[in-house]
Amino acid sequence: MNGLVQKFAAKVDMTYDDFVGEMRKRGCSEATAAKIWNGAYENFEAFSDNDIFLSNLRKAADVLHVKTGQLLIN
Repeated sequence: MNGLVQKFAAKVDMTYDDFVGEMRKRGCSEATAAKIWNGAYENFEAFSDNDIFLSNLRKAADVLHVKTGQLLIN
């Protein structure tokens, strides 16, 4: 199953390589961009567990032209 980032990327016709490239332009490491692409941030118990991803989620939201909150599962 695709994660939220992959679903939003599909809507704007963005490939994995395009996503990682855009994230790298914004100062995100390739490894972190890959984790975000694969949805690693989606599995957390408490919001504090997810803090390391927040600035990078903002970057991902910018790349995908969505709001950061749309990347978080309710």
